[in-house]
Amino acid sequence: MYVLPCLGEDLLKLGMSRDPLDRFQSLYPRWFDFFDMDAARLVETDSVREARAIETRLRQALRAHNAPAPLLVSAAAGGHTEWFRGALGILAQETDALEAAGLRLHRTARGWLRNALAARGSLLFHWSAHMLEAIDPDFAPPLASRPLTVLERRLRDALDAYHALGLEPDPWVPEAVLRWWSEARR
Repeated sequence: MYVLPCLGEDLLKLGMSRDPLDRFQSLYPRWFDFFDMDAARLVETDSVREARAIETRLRQALRAHNAPAPLLVSAAAGGHTEWFRGALGILAQETDALEAAGLRLHRTARGWLRNALAARGSLLFHWSAHMLEAIDPDFAPPLASRPLTVLERRLRDALDAYHALGLEPDPWVPEAVLRWWSEARR
């Protein structure tokens, strides 16, 4: 189960996922800039059934705090009924109580997400090389002279996620991708 606050706004998403990193990425391409990774919390449960029961109980308790999903969040990702305003303090208490009851609580999602990205680092090499080949194998024209394409944004966002969580992608990507990323970040 996760509590995922938006950065700089009193709005959050409550949900459950077997793979929070994948879920966060599905909500917004630059999830690491859109959501507050230091205030986000993750609760590990023993089963999907247990997570679903906790989420349902909390959603019912927060009914008065229900809010519409942000317009920037992907409609295809779903979960538009699980957004709440003014509920972070309540959910912090609730997740603390879940921890006291024996569940594992990650008080900040940053460390868990950093570990999840690092664990996927070995997949990044081939994926990024293939993305770069599809984008522009010769790096021409210079990126600074035109807007980024959809594929370019996708590659830049993936590499920026590593950087945002304190992991440099250097060990996991080809040198050509690093050069491209340096140019794309300008």
